Amino acid sequence: MHAVIPFAIENPKTRLAGVLEPLERERLARAMLADVLEATERAGATPTVLTTRPLEADEAVDVPTVVDDRPLTAAVNGALEQRVPENTGEGVAVVMADLALATPDALETLFSTDGDVVIAPGRGGGTNALVVRHPDFRVDYHGASYLDHRNRSRAVGATLETVDSFRLSTDIDEPTDLVEVLLHTDGRARRTLEEFGLELSISEGRVGVERR
Repeated sequence: MHAVIPFAIENPKTRLAGVLEPLERERLARAMLADVLEATERAGATPTVLTTRPLEADEAVDVPTVVDDRPLTAAVNGALEQRVPENTGEGVAVVMADLALATPDALETLFSTDGDVVIAPGRGGGTNALVVRHPDFRVDYHGASYLDHRNRSRAVGATLETVDSFRLSTDIDEPTDLVEVLLHTDGRARRTLEEFGLELSISEGRVGVERR
């Protein structure tokens, strides 16, 4: 299976600005991308990074890259238009680059689930990962994209399956999401946060992050 990994380089993860400096956010974004690429390859897929600009030397990854500076929806649909019609039935996966908790097992479940469209929803109605096997299906990442994608599947006559996965539903956008990285991973993203001096803090039964 081919997997497209969208990656926006410019000013990433702005909602983490209250915890991380701009350069720290860039480093974390690259670390999460590396973790997602490793998990994707170990799950048996062949990834391509769909990036908004050419990767710099310190951002280089050992997989093919495609530069497309259009908004996310248009860029992903462009990739689907190129790859789904010529595919032999395996489909094309789209996996977001900030799924730092993703594991090969979780992705294998996504990739192996039957259906013209297979979705791993994110919290709050987003779409964190999906597999597209229907040539007429196109994505729309605005708003509650999970609901939009269900409706679009019906509109083109595509069968739809949903994968319920904690690891794929957890994208790293908010400061509270960093807790999940420190709790549940041991990859580059966690090591990067530890290099920043971040660690878990427990106060009155609630878990957060703080700098040493």
